[in-house]
Amino acid sequence: MRGVTKVPVLAFFSLLTGCAVATGMPPAQTSAIDALFHDYIGPVPGASVIVVRDGRVLYERAYGLANLSPATPATPGTDYRVASLTKEFTALSIMLLARDGKLRYDEPIDYLLPGLPSHLKNLTVRQLLTHTSGIWDYEDLIPDTQTTQVSDADVLALIQKKDTLYFTPGTRFQYSNTAYVLLGLIVERTSGMPFPQFLAQRVFRPAGMTRTLLFEAGGPAVPVRAFGYTPDSGAPTFRPTDQSVTSATRGDGGIYSTVQDLARWSDALFTDRLLEQSRLAEGFTSGVLTDGTKTGYGFGWYVDTFRGTRRLWHHGETSGFRNTIVRLPDLHAAIVVLSNRNGGDTGKIADQIADLVFFPKGAP
Repeated sequence: MRGVTKVPVLAFFSLLTGCAVATGMPPAQTSAIDALFHDYIGPVPGASVIVVRDGRVLYERAYGLANLSPATPATPGTDYRVASLTKEFTALSIMLLARDGKLRYDEPIDYLLPGLPSHLKNLTVRQLLTHTSGIWDYEDLIPDTQTTQVSDADVLALIQKKDTLYFTPGTRFQYSNTAYVLLGLIVERTSGMPFPQFLAQRVFRPAGMTRTLLFEAGGPAVPVRAFGYTPDSGAPTFRPTDQSVTSATRGDGGIYSTVQDLARWSDALFTDRLLEQSRLAEGFTSGVLTDGTKTGYGFGWYVDTFRGTRRLWHHGETSGFRNTIVRLPDLHAAIVVLSNRNGGDTGKIADQIADLVFFPKGAP
């Protein structure tokens, strides 16, 4: 990955026009969506997008390159590091174990992670799921001199050295990657299975996600991998930034997936295939602070409304990747945008697509 190589003529044509189109939309709508991805067209780090409703693909397309060298066009089947979209899957894993009677949302976690320091023992699974635990974010604790990647075990060691919390648990919302690293460890220790194996058997396979995995060094390779990049300041070039010291943790951001598989994930969540709807509903409901304030975050999902319609969504940002998933439960619809570059606002693009496809006249 040392810059842009020459692209074969046919591949370059696909980069200019986008590739692998499936659409159930009028040409004017498809052209309008394509225009939103103008910056991703050509021999540059790219993006993949899918729009689904009622289990039917309305639109899927990819732009630009999954890898600059050798030049490899992105497709709807390209695997991107989805970063914090991983939290949805970690949360569902916890919900499955709760259904199995292996853990309880509102009891202290010391029985799940023995050996925690006293100030962490009384945190609950629910507080970790809803980002209301007050636990320190491990990214704030990594030394500036760190050069090796931080593991889940390292995260546990880092927070054990702190004898305080950001705030009294339950009194505030503060997004925490540490919380989801711990939840991943809880899944592993409670189920007795390696976390990647649990996800594969209990989540990915039942959802029909054939090209999704939790990536670990030494584990299975990512099937069709996109690599991450950052634009050089003041120049129309990109440099590789695929990994960082925080790229090896798992429960908070270690999954690779495709827009096609994430559409299957969304569709599965409309059924009882993974978990009963009555149980899923709890995770799709905003958390509440001790003073009664709603946080706008459930179990691994932001919860709000868009154009007067319920919305579940999440962003995912990490070294070289920017991603967004949006689900509109009342419309039985979803939009997924994955990209392999820093910069760009995939959340804004997803909202614009929603307006073009589902709310062409704006808010009711």
